[in-house]
Amino acid sequence: MDRFRELTAFVAVAEEGAFNAAARRLGQSAPVVTRLIGALEGRLGARLFTRTTRSVALTDSGATLLADAGRLLGELEELEAAAAGAHRDPKGELRVTAPVQFGQRFLLPIVADFLDAYPNVQARAEFLDRIVHLVDEGFDVALQIGALADSSLYQTRVGTVRHVTIAAPSYLDAHGVPRAPAELIGHRTINPGNLHGPRDWIYVAGGRAIPGRVAPRLHVNTASAALGAAVAGHGITRLLSYQAADALAAGDVVEILTASEDRELPVQLVYPEGRRAAAKTRAFIDFAARRLRAEAKHLGAY
Repeated sequence: MDRFRELTAFVAVAEEGAFNAAARRLGQSAPVVTRLIGALEGRLGARLFTRTTRSVALTDSGATLLADAGRLLGELEELEAAAAGAHRDPKGELRVTAPVQFGQRFLLPIVADFLDAYPNVQARAEFLDRIVHLVDEGFDVALQIGALADSSLYQTRVGTVRHVTIAAPSYLDAHGVPRAPAELIGHRTINPGNLHGPRDWIYVAGGRAIPGRVAPRLHVNTASAALGAAVAGHGITRLLSYQAADALAAGDVVEILTASEDRELPVQLVYPEGRRAAAKTRAFIDFAARRLRAEAKHLGAY
Protein backbone atom coordinates (compact mmCIF):
# COMPACT_ATOMS: atom_id res chain seq x y z
CA MET A 1 0.00 0.00 0.00
CA ASP A 2 2.86 2.41 0.81
CA ARG A 3 4.34 1.87 -2.64
CA PHE A 4 0.96 2.59 -4.20
CA ARG A 5 0.67 5.83 -2.18
CA GLU A 6 4.23 6.81 -3.11
CA LEU A 7 3.62 6.28 -6.83
CA THR A 8 0.28 8.10 -6.64
CA ALA A 9 1.97 11.07 -4.96
CA PHE A 10 4.82 11.00 -7.48
CA VAL A 11 2.46 11.08 -10.49
CA ALA A 12 0.42 13.89 -8.91
CA VAL A 13 3.50 16.06 -8.28
CA ALA A 14 4.83 15.36 -11.80
CA GLU A 15 1.52 16.28 -13.44
CA GLU A 16 0.75 19.29 -11.23
CA GLY A 17 4.31 20.63 -11.19
CA ALA A 18 4.07 21.56 -7.51
CA PHE A 19 3.84 19.77 -4.16
CA ASN A 20 1.05 22.01 -2.83
CA ALA A 21 -1.10 21.48 -5.93
CA ALA A 22 -0.48 17.73 -5.76
CA ALA A 23 -1.48 17.69 -2.09
CA ARG A 24 -4.76 19.48 -2.87
CA ARG A 25 -5.49 17.04 -5.68
CA LEU A 26 -4.88 14.05 -3.37
CA GLY A 27 -6.67 15.52 -0.35
CA GLN A 28 -3.44 15.30 1.65
CA SER A 29 -1.22 17.81 3.38
CA ALA A 30 1.92 19.03 1.63
CA PRO A 31 4.21 17.49 4.32
CA VAL A 32 2.61 14.08 3.76
CA VAL A 33 3.22 14.30 0.01
CA THR A 34 6.80 15.44 0.65
CA ARG A 35 7.39 12.44 2.95
CA LEU A 36 5.97 10.05 0.37
CA ILE A 37 8.25 11.41 -2.36
CA GLY A 38 11.21 11.30 0.01
CA ALA A 39 10.47 7.68 0.88
CA LEU A 40 10.20 6.76 -2.82
CA GLU A 41 13.48 8.52 -3.64
CA GLY A 42 15.17 6.82 -0.70
CA ARG A 43 13.97 3.38 -1.75
CA LEU A 44 15.04 3.93 -5.37
CA GLY A 45 18.30 5.64 -4.45
CA ALA A 46 17.68 8.41 -6.98
CA ARG A 47 16.41 11.97 -7.03
CA LEU A 48 13.13 12.20 -8.93
CA PHE A 49 12.61 15.97 -8.86
CA THR A 50 14.77 19.08 -9.03
CA ARG A 51 13.26 21.54 -6.57
CA THR A 52 13.59 25.31 -6.48
CA THR A 53 11.64 27.89 -4.53
CA ARG A 54 9.40 28.45 -7.55
CA SER A 55 9.19 25.19 -9.45
CA VAL A 56 9.52 21.43 -9.45
CA ALA A 57 10.98 19.62 -12.47
CA LEU A 58 11.53 15.95 -13.21
CA THR A 59 15.06 14.61 -13.25
CA ASP A 60 16.05 12.05 -15.88
CA SER A 61 15.29 9.30 -13.35
CA GLY A 62 11.92 10.89 -12.64
CA ALA A 63 11.03 11.09 -16.31
CA THR A 64 11.91 7.41 -16.75
CA LEU A 65 9.72 6.42 -13.81
CA LEU A 66 6.80 8.59 -14.96
CA ALA A 67 6.68 6.78 -18.31
CA ASP A 68 5.63 3.58 -16.50
CA ALA A 69 4.05 4.82 -13.27
CA GLY A 70 0.75 5.94 -14.80
CA ARG A 71 0.30 2.63 -16.59
CA LEU A 72 1.11 0.63 -13.43
CA LEU A 73 -1.35 2.63 -11.34
CA GLY A 74 -4.04 2.19 -13.97
CA GLU A 75 -3.50 -1.57 -14.04
CA LEU A 76 -3.67 -1.74 -10.24
CA GLU A 77 -6.91 0.27 -10.24
CA GLU A 78 -8.40 -2.11 -12.80
CA LEU A 79 -7.40 -5.13 -10.72
CA GLU A 80 -8.98 -3.63 -7.63
CA ALA A 81 -12.11 -2.72 -9.58
CA ALA A 82 -12.37 -6.23 -11.01
CA ALA A 83 -11.98 -7.79 -7.56
CA ALA A 84 -14.71 -5.51 -6.21
CA GLY A 85 -17.08 -6.31 -9.07
CA ALA A 86 -16.72 -2.81 -10.51
CA HIS A 87 -15.12 -4.06 -13.71
CA ARG A 88 -18.60 -3.99 -15.23
CA ASP A 89 -19.05 -0.29 -14.42
CA PRO A 90 -17.25 2.06 -16.85
CA LYS A 91 -15.09 4.38 -14.78
CA GLY A 92 -11.63 5.96 -14.74
CA GLU A 93 -9.56 7.70 -17.38
CA LEU A 94 -9.84 6.52 -20.99
CA ARG A 95 -6.89 7.31 -23.24
CA VAL A 96 -7.62 7.34 -26.98
CA THR A 97 -5.60 8.34 -30.01
CA ALA A 98 -6.19 8.84 -33.74
CA PRO A 99 -4.62 10.60 -36.73
CA VAL A 100 -4.89 14.37 -36.25
CA GLN A 101 -7.47 15.34 -38.86
CA PHE A 102 -9.59 12.21 -38.50
CA GLY A 103 -9.53 12.51 -34.73
CA GLN A 104 -10.53 16.16 -34.69
CA ARG A 105 -13.30 15.76 -37.24
CA PHE A 106 -14.83 12.39 -36.39
CA LEU A 107 -13.57 10.98 -33.10
CA LEU A 108 -13.59 14.02 -30.81
CA PRO A 109 -17.39 14.54 -30.99
CA ILE A 110 -17.84 10.85 -30.19
CA VAL A 111 -15.55 11.08 -27.17
CA ALA A 112 -17.49 14.10 -25.90
CA ASP A 113 -20.83 12.31 -26.27
CA PHE A 114 -19.39 9.20 -24.60
CA LEU A 115 -18.47 11.28 -21.55
CA ASP A 116 -22.05 12.56 -21.42
CA ALA A 117 -23.30 8.97 -21.45
CA TYR A 118 -20.81 7.71 -18.85
CA PRO A 119 -20.32 10.34 -16.12
CA ASN A 120 -17.74 8.26 -14.19
CA VAL A 121 -15.31 8.23 -17.11
CA GLN A 122 -12.73 10.89 -17.93
CA ALA A 123 -10.95 10.97 -21.29
CA ARG A 124 -7.59 12.03 -22.64
CA ALA A 125 -7.56 12.26 -26.45
CA GLU A 126 -4.24 12.66 -28.27
CA PHE A 127 -4.26 13.09 -32.03
CA LEU A 128 -0.96 12.08 -33.62
CA ASP A 129 0.12 11.54 -37.23
CA ARG A 130 2.50 8.70 -36.42
CA ILE A 131 2.49 5.04 -35.47
CA VAL A 132 1.42 4.73 -31.82
CA HIS A 133 2.51 1.84 -29.59
CA LEU A 134 -0.60 1.38 -27.47
CA VAL A 135 0.81 -0.62 -24.57
CA ASP A 136 4.13 1.21 -24.30
CA GLU A 137 2.46 4.63 -24.46
CA GLY A 138 -0.46 3.74 -22.22
CA PHE A 139 -3.35 4.13 -24.67
CA ASP A 140 -6.56 2.13 -24.26
CA VAL A 141 -7.87 2.55 -27.82
CA ALA A 142 -6.45 3.79 -31.11
CA LEU A 143 -8.18 4.53 -34.37
CA GLN A 144 -5.89 3.25 -37.09
CA ILE A 145 -6.05 3.48 -40.87
CA GLY A 146 -4.52 0.65 -42.86
CA ALA A 147 -3.28 -2.81 -41.98
CA LEU A 148 -2.30 -3.54 -38.39
CA ALA A 149 1.42 -3.42 -37.71
CA ASP A 150 0.99 -5.37 -34.44
CA SER A 151 -0.85 -8.67 -34.88
CA SER A 152 -1.34 -9.05 -31.10
CA LEU A 153 -3.88 -6.21 -31.05
CA TYR A 154 -7.64 -6.71 -31.34
CA GLN A 155 -9.53 -4.78 -33.98
CA THR A 156 -13.06 -3.61 -34.77
CA ARG A 157 -13.53 -2.42 -38.34
CA VAL A 158 -15.68 0.68 -38.72
CA GLY A 159 -15.23 1.81 -42.34
CA THR A 160 -12.79 2.36 -45.18
CA VAL A 161 -10.90 5.18 -46.82
CA ARG A 162 -9.07 5.43 -50.13
CA HIS A 163 -6.38 7.58 -51.64
CA VAL A 164 -7.36 10.49 -53.86
CA THR A 165 -5.08 12.43 -56.19
CA ILE A 166 -6.21 16.03 -56.44
CA ALA A 167 -5.36 19.41 -57.93
CA ALA A 168 -7.03 22.78 -58.35
CA PRO A 169 -8.87 23.38 -61.64
CA SER A 170 -6.60 26.39 -62.23
CA TYR A 171 -3.49 24.20 -62.07
CA LEU A 172 -4.94 21.59 -64.44
CA ASP A 173 -6.09 24.27 -66.88
CA ALA A 174 -2.55 25.67 -66.98
CA HIS A 175 -0.57 22.41 -66.99
CA GLY A 176 -2.88 19.73 -68.32
CA VAL A 177 -4.43 16.66 -66.72
CA PRO A 178 -2.24 13.56 -66.23
CA ARG A 179 -4.07 10.52 -67.60
CA ALA A 180 -1.89 7.85 -65.95
CA PRO A 181 0.43 7.70 -62.91
CA ALA A 182 3.45 7.60 -65.22
CA GLU A 183 2.66 11.17 -66.35
CA LEU A 184 3.04 12.60 -62.82
CA ILE A 185 6.79 13.01 -63.29
CA GLY A 186 6.10 15.89 -65.66
CA HIS A 187 4.02 17.80 -63.10
CA ARG A 188 4.58 19.86 -59.98
CA THR A 189 3.71 17.61 -57.04
CA ILE A 190 3.23 18.32 -53.36
CA ASN A 191 4.30 15.56 -51.01
CA PRO A 192 2.38 15.38 -47.71
CA GLY A 193 3.31 13.87 -44.39
CA ASN A 194 6.99 13.15 -44.98
CA LEU A 195 9.59 15.86 -45.38
CA HIS A 196 11.91 13.48 -47.21
CA GLY A 197 9.21 12.06 -49.43
CA PRO A 198 8.85 8.93 -51.54
CA ARG A 199 10.11 8.66 -55.09
CA ASP A 200 6.90 6.88 -56.09
CA TRP A 201 3.22 7.19 -55.28
CA ILE A 202 1.93 3.62 -55.47
CA TYR A 203 -1.48 3.22 -57.08
CA VAL A 204 -3.50 0.00 -57.10
CA ALA A 205 -6.09 -0.94 -59.71
CA GLY A 206 -7.54 -4.39 -60.23
CA GLY A 207 -5.18 -5.75 -57.60
CA ARG A 208 -2.14 -4.56 -59.56
CA ALA A 209 0.35 -2.04 -58.19
CA ILE A 210 1.06 0.88 -60.50
CA PRO A 211 3.98 3.13 -59.54
CA GLY A 212 3.73 6.83 -60.24
CA ARG A 213 7.18 8.43 -60.18
CA VAL A 214 7.13 11.88 -58.58
CA ALA A 215 9.75 14.56 -58.01
CA PRO A 216 8.00 16.84 -55.49
CA ARG A 217 8.77 20.54 -55.66
CA LEU A 218 7.22 20.99 -52.23
CA HIS A 219 7.40 18.76 -49.15
CA VAL A 220 5.13 19.43 -46.17
CA ASN A 221 4.55 17.52 -42.96
CA THR A 222 0.75 17.70 -42.68
CA ALA A 223 -2.13 16.78 -44.93
CA SER A 224 -3.82 20.13 -44.31
CA ALA A 225 -0.74 21.99 -45.56
CA ALA A 226 -0.63 19.85 -48.71
CA LEU A 227 -4.33 20.46 -49.30
CA GLY A 228 -3.91 24.20 -48.84
CA ALA A 229 -1.08 24.28 -51.36
CA ALA A 230 -3.11 22.28 -53.86
CA VAL A 231 -6.17 24.51 -53.44
CA ALA A 232 -3.91 27.51 -54.10
CA GLY A 233 -2.90 25.98 -57.44
CA HIS A 234 0.67 25.05 -56.55
CA GLY A 235 0.50 21.48 -57.83
CA ILE A 236 -0.90 17.96 -57.46
CA THR A 237 -1.08 16.12 -54.15
CA ARG A 238 -2.33 12.74 -52.93
CA LEU A 239 -4.31 12.44 -49.70
CA LEU A 240 -6.78 10.16 -48.01
CA SER A 241 -10.39 10.67 -49.02
CA TYR A 242 -11.59 12.17 -45.74
CA GLN A 243 -8.76 14.70 -45.78
CA ALA A 244 -9.88 16.13 -49.13
CA ALA A 245 -13.64 15.58 -48.84
CA ASP A 246 -14.66 19.17 -48.07
CA ALA A 247 -12.43 20.71 -50.74
CA LEU A 248 -13.71 18.24 -53.33
CA ALA A 249 -17.32 18.95 -52.39
CA ALA A 250 -16.70 22.70 -52.67
CA GLY A 251 -15.00 22.35 -56.07
CA ASP A 252 -11.75 23.85 -54.78
CA VAL A 253 -9.95 20.77 -56.12
CA VAL A 254 -10.91 17.93 -58.45
CA GLU A 255 -9.92 14.27 -58.35
CA ILE A 256 -7.73 12.86 -61.09
CA LEU A 257 -6.33 9.39 -61.92
CA THR A 258 -9.47 7.75 -60.56
CA ALA A 259 -9.12 4.77 -62.90
CA SER A 260 -5.77 3.95 -61.31
CA GLU A 261 -6.97 3.88 -57.71
CA ASP A 262 -9.50 1.33 -56.46
CA ARG A 263 -7.85 0.12 -53.26
CA GLU A 264 -9.72 0.60 -49.98
CA LEU A 265 -7.89 0.92 -46.66
CA PRO A 266 -9.59 -0.28 -43.48
CA VAL A 267 -10.47 2.14 -40.68
CA GLN A 268 -10.45 0.27 -37.40
CA LEU A 269 -10.51 0.70 -33.66
CA VAL A 270 -7.64 -1.27 -32.12
CA TYR A 271 -7.05 -2.20 -28.49
CA PRO A 272 -4.75 -4.58 -26.65
CA GLU A 273 -6.89 -6.65 -24.30
CA GLY A 274 -9.94 -8.02 -26.14
CA ARG A 275 -12.63 -9.32 -23.80
CA ARG A 276 -10.37 -8.72 -20.80
CA ALA A 277 -10.37 -4.98 -21.49
CA ALA A 278 -11.71 -2.68 -18.79
CA ALA A 279 -15.37 -1.76 -18.85
CA LYS A 280 -14.55 1.80 -19.96
CA THR A 281 -12.67 0.44 -23.00
CA ARG A 282 -15.31 -2.09 -23.99
CA ALA A 283 -18.07 0.49 -23.61
CA PHE A 284 -16.18 3.01 -25.75
CA ILE A 285 -15.46 0.46 -28.49
CA ASP A 286 -19.17 -0.36 -28.76
CA PHE A 287 -20.23 3.29 -28.57
CA ALA A 288 -17.67 4.58 -31.08
CA ALA A 289 -18.07 1.70 -33.53
CA ARG A 290 -21.81 2.35 -33.92
CA ARG A 291 -21.25 6.05 -34.52
CA LEU A 292 -18.34 5.64 -36.90
CA ARG A 293 -20.12 3.00 -38.98
CA ALA A 294 -23.18 5.23 -39.27
CA GLU A 295 -20.96 8.15 -40.29
CA ALA A 296 -19.13 6.04 -42.88
CA LYS A 297 -22.43 4.83 -44.36
CA HIS A 298 -23.75 8.39 -44.51
CA LEU A 299 -20.62 9.63 -46.27
CA GLY A 300 -20.21 6.58 -48.52
CA ALA A 301 -17.04 5.68 -46.54
CA TYR A 302 -14.79 8.40 -45.20
